[in-house]
Amino acid sequence: MAKNMTVRVISDKSISLALNRIAYEIIEKNKGIENVVIIGIRTGGAVLAERLKKLLDGICDADVPLGIIDITLYRDDIQDKLDQPVIQKTEILFDLSDKVVILVDDVLYTGRTVRAALDAIIDFGRPRAIQLAILADRGHRELPIRADYIGKEIPTSRSERVEVHLKEIDGKDEVIIDRSGRGGV
Repeated sequence: MAKNMTVRVISDKSISLALNRIAYEIIEKNKGIENVVIIGIRTGGAVLAERLKKLLDGICDADVPLGIIDITLYRDDIQDKLDQPVIQKTEILFDLSDKVVILVDDVLYTGRTVRAALDAIIDFGRPRAIQLAILADRGHRELPIRADYIGKEIPTSRSERVEVHLKEIDGKDEVIIDRSGRGGV
């Protein structure tokens, strides 16, 4: 009898609750959202950033600026892993000066994606601060990067793969661990 190779670790309801909690934590930590902007890392982070924006807008009766960033050209493994990198549009249509940027991504693993995003953001200006919001933190950092807001910490081995499925992309919300040994995010 074959073992199930995937395990759901975050359900659709838990994703919703985690984002709601993160929204309130952002408001509390920044004493409101007056100088807060949100930037999501394509692709999963962009979807979560849009959801977080809606939550913050609703809670604070505001219109938090939202940007989307593509980090493809900032990756430190672009020559090793990407034969023909697909570069998508970065959309940051507001000034970052003296703003608190909430950088949003779906999974925090080695820290290399976040490092690339930090480099990309700095090319757009000098924010007062950058805070990191993550749905799932799976550990195994290779760089000294940590999240300010975490939906859930998920202990994993390097051989496991964390997959985030979002309604806007996959038709359902969940986070699963794939234990087939493929490794990766």
